[in-house]
Amino acid sequence: MRIALLLLAALFWQSAGAQGFPVRPITLVVPFSPGGSTDVIGRILAERMGRALGQSVVVENTTGAGGSIAVARVIRAAPDGYTIGIGHIGPYVFNGAIYSLPYDLRSDLGPIALVATNPTIIVTRPTMPAKILKELIAWVKANRGKVSIGTGGAGTPAHISAVNFNRLLDTDVQIIHYRGAAPAMQDVMAGTIDLYCDQPVTALPNAKAGRVKPFAVMASSRIGIAPEMPTVDEAGLPGFYMSIWHAVMGPRSMPAPILARLNGAIAEALADPAVRTKLSELGQELPSPQQQTPEALAAFHKAEIEKWWPLIKAAAIKAD
Repeated sequence: MRIALLLLAALFWQSAGAQGFPVRPITLVVPFSPGGSTDVIGRILAERMGRALGQSVVVENTTGAGGSIAVARVIRAAPDGYTIGIGHIGPYVFNGAIYSLPYDLRSDLGPIALVATNPTIIVTRPTMPAKILKELIAWVKANRGKVSIGTGGAGTPAHISAVNFNRLLDTDVQIIHYRGAAPAMQDVMAGTIDLYCDQPVTALPNAKAGRVKPFAVMASSRIGIAPEMPTVDEAGLPGFYMSIWHAVMGPRSMPAPILARLNGAIAEALADPAVRTKLSELGQELPSPQQQTPEALAAFHKAEIEKWWPLIKAAAIKAD
């Protein structure tokens, strides 16, 4: 009887605390350094969420191990909604197959909301003779052993894309690792390497200036920032997808009222025209309201793990 009363009291206080949530500032953990795309997206979101919640949302940059340290910080936090995190496909998916983690990405995270998707674009050196993707594929196959593709480092989305490119085409394009996307793109523009899979925010200005040649969006749908560009499905390499999506996660077992409050604040932020404009300028595609629910994010996250982990493990990809 005493145990039952204690459980009932705990549930009461949990419910009461959830109904008043939040009563103090919330910490939004960003797994990368200030100034990067995840940090910028996080700060845009945090400012607007704070207005919706009536409390400040404070960004905390926690770097290291490809974002894994930040994810651990969120997972180990109390499930009271006051410590949440924003991350992308790297720390939320790839790292589970690349690192030996002290937590399980499949069961230890509490999905809150998908924030944005960012399909990458296949680009080449400006002197590439091919003009469309089918011609590029034919050129790659005709030049076996001579073609190179850059990455921003081992385990990055560009690296996973390069491995997938070789797998889909059954070819042997040489994968060249750089310390970050910027030096990789510099060598593409200089003609030192042939290919790269870049984010729209940098790929499109470089393409417009003639510094690289764009071929297709690596997604099943065209993107708003470049509606004229075909998808890989349309252009000749179906299924060659890569999207550097961002989502907000928390510890598992957050009370339903707190989860709903956080999700509602994110939904309100993503419906704000000013926020939408800022994210669109960064090349981000915004999810539909149906895609913003915790349940939709949980299903999407599970599907991404099931898609990418086998490929990463089969290629024995490890971080530098």
